[in-house]
Amino acid sequence: MFKQYPLEKYRNIGIIAHIDAGKTTVSERILFYTGISHKIGEVHEGAAVMDWMEQERERGITITSAATTCFWTPRYELRNAKTDEEKMKIRDEHEHRINIIDTPGHVDFTAEVERSLRVLDGGVTVFDSVSGVEPQSETVWHQADKYSVPRICFLNKMDRTGASFDFSYRSILERLTPNAIPVQLPIGAEENFSGVVDLIELKAFSTSGSNGEILEEIPIPDGMQDEVKKARAQLIEKIVEHDETMMEKYLAGEEIPVADLKKVLRKATIDNKLVPVFCGSALKNKGVQLLLDGVVDYLPSPLDIAESKPIKGLDQKSGTDVIRQPSDNEPLTAMAFKIATDPFVGNLTYFRVYSGVLKKGSYILNATKDSQERIGRIVRMHANHREDVEEMHTGDLGAIVGLKNTTTGDTLCDPEHPITLETITFPEPVINLRIEPKTKADQEKLGLSLKRLADEDPTFRVTGNSETGETIIWGMGELHLEILVDRMKREFGVEANVGRPQVSYKETIKASAEAEGKYIRQSGGRGQYGHAKIKVRPLERGKGFEFLNQIRGGVIPQEFIPAIEKGIKEAMAKGIVAGYQLVDMEVALYDGSFHEVDSSEAAFKIAGSLALQDAVKSSSPVLLEPIMRVQVIVPPDFLGDATGDLSSKRGKIEEMSDRGMMKVIDAMVPLSEMFGYATKIRSITQGRGTFTMEFSHYEEVPKNIEAQIVEGKK
Repeated sequence: MFKQYPLEKYRNIGIIAHIDAGKTTVSERILFYTGISHKIGEVHEGAAVMDWMEQERERGITITSAATTCFWTPRYELRNAKTDEEKMKIRDEHEHRINIIDTPGHVDFTAEVERSLRVLDGGVTVFDSVSGVEPQSETVWHQADKYSVPRICFLNKMDRTGASFDFSYRSILERLTPNAIPVQLPIGAEENFSGVVDLIELKAFSTSGSNGEILEEIPIPDGMQDEVKKARAQLIEKIVEHDETMMEKYLAGEEIPVADLKKVLRKATIDNKLVPVFCGSALKNKGVQLLLDGVVDYLPSPLDIAESKPIKGLDQKSGTDVIRQPSDNEPLTAMAFKIATDPFVGNLTYFRVYSGVLKKGSYILNATKDSQERIGRIVRMHANHREDVEEMHTGDLGAIVGLKNTTTGDTLCDPEHPITLETITFPEPVINLRIEPKTKADQEKLGLSLKRLADEDPTFRVTGNSETGETIIWGMGELHLEILVDRMKREFGVEANVGRPQVSYKETIKASAEAEGKYIRQSGGRGQYGHAKIKVRPLERGKGFEFLNQIRGGVIPQEFIPAIEKGIKEAMAKGIVAGYQLVDMEVALYDGSFHEVDSSEAAFKIAGSLALQDAVKSSSPVLLEPIMRVQVIVPPDFLGDATGDLSSKRGKIEEMSDRGMMKVIDAMVPLSEMFGYATKIRSITQGRGTFTMEFSHYEEVPKNIEAQIVEGKK
């Protein structure tokens, strides 16, 4: 059994970064140094604890976010301990509990990052110090901004050829935040990287031992003295700006104690006013213990977060906003942030407790779905290992086995004090493919497996094509769908034929128009009568759909308005140009008529649908396609071939820059042109080119391409 820690000793953190920056390697070192694992698992050997899925080990990437718990006492607290007894006493007083979520870096699994950030208090953003800020680094950084998550940065891979602390730090300043400030400097770089200088304590450290477990203080190299002095002065200047008393002492030339500097830097970090930057090489076991000290020193506890960003939700009894304090004495408030299917225990619901205590055997309310659930079994997760516990306290992350109706983003609470927390929003999928079972037996298993996978992943959608009887699955990218199909085969034993990936086009209008829909049927007895007049107008890209009720004087009774809106929404699912979903338009219902006897909800629903179809026909409908932000990294010799190929794909090249010995091309390219690009870029560059791609926005399809798409749909 774990002992109960006071809330100020909790750190709920996520490790976030671009793919291949070394997040999972950092997590593995943290588990080793905190004593949770006794052997370091390497990603490149397929033995990482946090990458436990078969697909993760085969590909060497993180697909699903993994949660674990570890414990850390800052090494400076243990510095003066002489005996094991003294060490135990210090640990009792200063040990912190760190709950970690290791998130994926690949853009196809962005939902995993989104839902993890929603329930975390702080983040460690890992960068490859050869590449600096990469496209997905920006995406995860902005996701963290959205939830105001305080961060520290770790410039990893300082031992790699081409590693540059200055280049990576500048890229953070230019592309992410001007508030980043180094709290460490590396000693050497590339093969000469040997340790780090702590600028606050003004001490240098290196590691020894087979796994870098011995952290030892070393002299600051003579050649670095001036650089260290200058960097420390800049750091102190940045820190004292956030505290008037300290600023006065600093201007008076007084020496400011290390503890005071840390205290002010901690507050500025929690308020998102400063971002401390650390460095090291997780693979070479350098800098990770000092990074753990940084997590304890500068990232917030649940109590700090409640001060800067209170736990606010909607009280379902009174309909007003209510604030929960992070305390075991408050009513239970928790959020389900992830659903997973475990082959041994079945359905697992990951949750974060914001207030109160969750007890085994108790009944809770799912306030989002307004349904009661019984807590049968609570487990504390360590990647894919589970430890049964009786209860979970405020600040804890854990999982419940066997909840029936709970999905991602649902609020779980005390039935006597119903509250709904702000839910999690996810991006729309941009790619789909057709899937059909090979045999009758597979057909039954297919339905079950798709439901399970859709419950787990909010960016995975399943739709049926009523005309062809096909099943269509939707996702965030080719890799996303490939992994899901692979999981269906391995985990659920489903054999299926899979079509080629298709782009998720959308439709919109370019002009305003008016139309009316009339549905009148008279067939003996009671008839049907519905009549609606609407105006449509285009909205800005990404605004979605807005419905305005402008009916005055009861020309259509209020009870029929929702039916008209429903009919309009259903008609928007199938556009006029090529049958794709209609988006980014406002529909205003301004007139119509009704019949005292014959009017019904069904008639008005059909009238709304007819009106919309008519209006769209006369409002210049167009096709929209997803545009991807693409970054291609190639050797200089192949730059011309790579840019020429992107241009032939209707790509717009936005910027070209250098990254060490390589050339970097940033471009916007339609998704439809990017299928099979991984093979193409390898063949153009003799296997030396790489690329990353993420969704940017929707844009109008050129008329000649639109004609081909419409033709292909017939």
